[in-house]
Amino acid sequence: MRPLDEAETTQVFEKLFKFTGNNLKNIVESPSHEGPDQNPGRYCFRLHKNRVYYVSESLVKRATNVKRENLVAMGTNIGKFTKSGKFHLTIQALNLLAANAKHKVWLKPTSEMSFLYGNDVVKGGLGRITDNINAYDGVVVFSMSDLPLGFGIAAKSTQDCRKMDPNGLVVIRQADTGEYLRNQDDL
Repeated sequence: MRPLDEAETTQVFEKLFKFTGNNLKNIVESPSHEGPDQNPGRYCFRLHKNRVYYVSESLVKRATNVKRENLVAMGTNIGKFTKSGKFHLTIQALNLLAANAKHKVWLKPTSEMSFLYGNDVVKGGLGRITDNINAYDGVVVFSMSDLPLGFGIAAKSTQDCRKMDPNGLVVIRQADTGEYLRNQDDL
């Protein structure tokens, strides 16, 4: 487990900024409440086996006692670096993104299952959408009862969504909570 280098940090922050905007500051500066220490410190990002973890400094200090090959995971796995060096957010980052999301989309109850089965969001399944979403912005998808279901990329802006037909694509799915069942061996 090691800290991210400059290029890796840039990729991680750019991807998180796409979904959180200026709320990225809340993620980086948030004080930790985990760990046995009286003052556990802040949260930080660590890389272990091409996976990026969001973990408290207190747990990082304790992890130094474990051999690198014996350490499986620690903290919240928020994403991974591919073999080509690109960073991809994983579904485990959903709670972090949902708490700090800049753009949100709410689904009707009839289209929640379709989204959880791995399909994109169409206009007919859209319950609500925040204003000022541009095309290709990162959005977090919620149920109408404010339960985070996943995240993706906006295919159209908010103004374009209001004019389109019910079968038009609104959100391109990147990850959803159904992945816990579909890909449980890879997570």
